[in-house]
Amino acid sequence: MYALVEFKGRQYKAEKGALLKVNKIDAEPGSKLDIDSVLLLSKGEANVVVGTPYVAGAKVSAVVESHAKDKKIIVFKYKSKKDYRRKQGHRQQYSVIKIEEIIGA
Repeated sequence: MYALVEFKGRQYKAEKGALLKVNKIDAEPGSKLDIDSVLLLSKGEANVVVGTPYVAGAKVSAVVESHAKDKKIIVFKYKSKKDYRRKQGHRQQYSVIKIEEIIGA
């Protein structure tokens, strides 16, 4: 059984026990989280419910595991023959959530 959920503007495939890496949320590690925006609910090959846009009564409950920073990316801009160079680094913050239960309609 799995569900496709929309969380903070992105879509994720949620299965029971799965760890999802999502954009940073303001919650303490160990706190519970309910996601109501379920786009698709699958209970097998022949039993698929697609929402319009969301599946009514479906919910995914999760627990915040930890917060961390991703690896550094380098943003480098330059224009040839013009002596223009800009170097900037960025580390995106993210949260790891663990899917506890998928409640279907």
